[in-house]
Amino acid sequence: MIGSEPADVLAAYRERLRDIPSVPGGGAGAPVDELVHTSVSTAGAALAGAIGTLGSVGLRSREAVVRRFVEDDGVTYGTTSGHLRGRRWQLDPLPVVMAGGEWAALSAGLVQRAELLDRILADIYGERRLIQDGIVPGEVVFGHAGFVPQTDGTLAGDGHHLVLPSTDLARMSDGSWTVIGDRAQAPSGAGYAMADRRLIARALPRLYRTCALARLRVFFDEVGMTLADLGAPEDGLGRVVLLSPGPGSETAFDQAFTASLLGIPLVQAEDLVSHDGRIWLRGTGREERVDVMLRRVDAEWSDPLELRSDSQLGVPGLIEAVRSGAVRVVNPLGAGVLENPGLLPYLPAACRALLGEELRLPGPRTWWCGDRASAREAVERIGDLVIKPLSAGPEHVTRFGWQLSAPELREARAQIDAQPWAWALQEPVAMSTVPVVSGAALVPRRFVLRTFGVSVQGEYRFMPGGLGRVSDDAGSQLVSSSLGARAKDVWVESSATVAPAAVRALRPISMAPGHAAVGRGLAPRVADDLFWLGRYAERAESLSRLLLVVDELLGDYLGRPESPGSVVMRAMVQAAAGTTGRRAPEDFDPTAVTRMLRQLVLEEGTPGTLAFAVAHLVQDAQAARDLLSVDTWMVLSRLERAFEPGDDPDAPLQPALDQVLESLLALSGLGAENMVHDPTWAFLDAGRRVERTLQTVALLRRTICEERSPIIDGQVTEAVLRVGDSLITHHRRLAAGQGPASPVRSALDLLLLDVANPRSVAYQLDLLSAALGRVPGEPLTTAVERVQDRLLPSDLDHLCADGRAGLRALLADVDEQVRGIATLVARTHFVRPAPHRSMYGGDLTVGGGAR
Repeated sequence: MIGSEPADVLAAYRERLRDIPSVPGGGAGAPVDELVHTSVSTAGAALAGAIGTLGSVGLRSREAVVRRFVEDDGVTYGTTSGHLRGRRWQLDPLPVVMAGGEWAALSAGLVQRAELLDRILADIYGERRLIQDGIVPGEVVFGHAGFVPQTDGTLAGDGHHLVLPSTDLARMSDGSWTVIGDRAQAPSGAGYAMADRRLIARALPRLYRTCALARLRVFFDEVGMTLADLGAPEDGLGRVVLLSPGPGSETAFDQAFTASLLGIPLVQAEDLVSHDGRIWLRGTGREERVDVMLRRVDAEWSDPLELRSDSQLGVPGLIEAVRSGAVRVVNPLGAGVLENPGLLPYLPAACRALLGEELRLPGPRTWWCGDRASAREAVERIGDLVIKPLSAGPEHVTRFGWQLSAPELREARAQIDAQPWAWALQEPVAMSTVPVVSGAALVPRRFVLRTFGVSVQGEYRFMPGGLGRVSDDAGSQLVSSSLGARAKDVWVESSATVAPAAVRALRPISMAPGHAAVGRGLAPRVADDLFWLGRYAERAESLSRLLLVVDELLGDYLGRPESPGSVVMRAMVQAAAGTTGRRAPEDFDPTAVTRMLRQLVLEEGTPGTLAFAVAHLVQDAQAARDLLSVDTWMVLSRLERAFEPGDDPDAPLQPALDQVLESLLALSGLGAENMVHDPTWAFLDAGRRVERTLQTVALLRRTICEERSPIIDGQVTEAVLRVGDSLITHHRRLAAGQGPASPVRSALDLLLLDVANPRSVAYQLDLLSAALGRVPGEPLTTAVERVQDRLLPSDLDHLCADGRAGLRALLADVDEQVRGIATLVARTHFVRPAPHRSMYGGDLTVGGGAR
């Protein structure tokens, strides 16, 4: 019975706490456990009670539920080989609870630290008084890869420059919090924190409703308002964008979800252009000025003209626009210098010099090895310390001295002796533990909290809690998502039921016309992705319908080669094989034909297969993620699950094909009923209409164009009408004495000429013309009208005469013209930027190729 063994679950967890490996240096003490630490608070007690109620079976069930929710919402981290979809986000079902009073004290320390780092950043790129006064060694700053001299002098003026501070924290054995790292370059994770909250609220609804928690949405409102205020120009046409490395980035989901929460466009370098001293967003109708850029591209990759010439992620001319004040970059280019572990020993003195205060949130004791006198003792006991490079890289990684062999320690000392300025040594931290669900048990894992702040009208505010992460291994001191760390939702207790007054006061500002952050145009890259998203969705739907019919025909006639139905089967199999440019086996060997059908469904690497179309559909959806709803990802997750390998390699294909078709129909419904019919929708729908036309024409060319005996013609026609989802209409018309009596003529009328049939070519052309009419710029409807003029209902007799030569000619012409329309759309709206040349030499090619 669930809930019958609460004492066993919690008691077993407490026993496992005793087995947590200790860190070297006996003074570190035993780690604090967050569940034990917060059990006296209301939410902490509720969490402990919920664990007891769930028991081992319930915990395992919640873990499975969270895993399914993560898949349904498409929350990913990193990328899998050959895919842009990404690996499933690892999220533990149990939250970490923090008392409201403790968070208030912690956030005060975070605010002070943000103020300090902002002052240091302004000083580094300004007067450099800290260096001149000997408070911070110059080598620590200038020797760090995050220092960008090209931005020197660009941080003048009032207000905070470090708009979005982020800090990684760990709780020490005495219960206090310590800083283990600052994230100022391009902090990631706020979107994941919001996604975690939504997922856990659904997975533990009763517990979530019971606890009075501080909400996270306010933080994103504040970020949106701040960005809008930073970019409010006099003419009221401010534009805020989020610059992303693209869907191949490890944190692509975080970027897209954050952009969606903020209501700003997610852009890549090729979507932007620099001229007239400004940065512009390339739209399908016109260019729009960019005033604020929230960047998720590291500084060194941000401008190939002045920084890395081999970068395809940056915007040529960005630094010049920053210098002139034409664009505000958040966080500033060069802020990465604050992530320098060599700064840590000097922060207390810098805090006294700049703020006149003692540092409230210190880090573990750290030595910069460039100061040989103070670091001598630390180097001697390097085996007990954490060895950190000032600038991380492939050959410079964080290592733990107690995990190194004697030769490795000698090598580490040699590296420090050769370049002492490039290394720092740090005392280890006995990081706190949290319970993690592992099967039916709870196991303790090390816990790190990443916090997120924002500067709002001159003061820093922090998201309540943040992103929790736990180590993959009980003894690991390195907590990193790239190394398999799990995420934790962090709950901060709060009795507040309304938004803070300051937030409510700011909200009208963000609604002002000049502060509108939502998009007014569509970048060519995004329009291209949406167009192909529509095409691949329709291609997959058409293929799934065809393959379902083929699979059924094979089941009926593959073992009956002499039956009339066998001829129909062969015709439809050849039509399916033609999608990949191949032919069915000449002898129609049952084993070979069955194998080919499985390949047509499941072989992802072959263009023309169903799996190929679905994979590219998901890839294009990933590239346009910020424009798609959460419901879309629920559908896509179900779609992808249809291709997951099962235990039986010879399992029937029909259940998978049914699941694919159901998912694609749901996706089509979302596009038709849930999307605003603006240019975003128009490109998506235009892609659908182009592809359904081409798929229908291809089906007719491979089947009905060949004249056969009346009986076989009728059977082939019925199979074609089933693929075109028009068989019932055909039968109803025959029964009512409506339409052509000939099956072939009826099929041509329904699938080619009938403007009232949603599956016909004529219907697609009507909707294609309407969609293209919604797209900004020069209308392309004239090209569609030329194709429509070729489809005359009175031509049926002519089309079927002379062995259907007229039909073959018409279908070939329609195919050519519609492909020409697709090319015209691409040339008109999807033009990519030309390659640009770095001022330091080297070429950079940017742009998309054909698909």
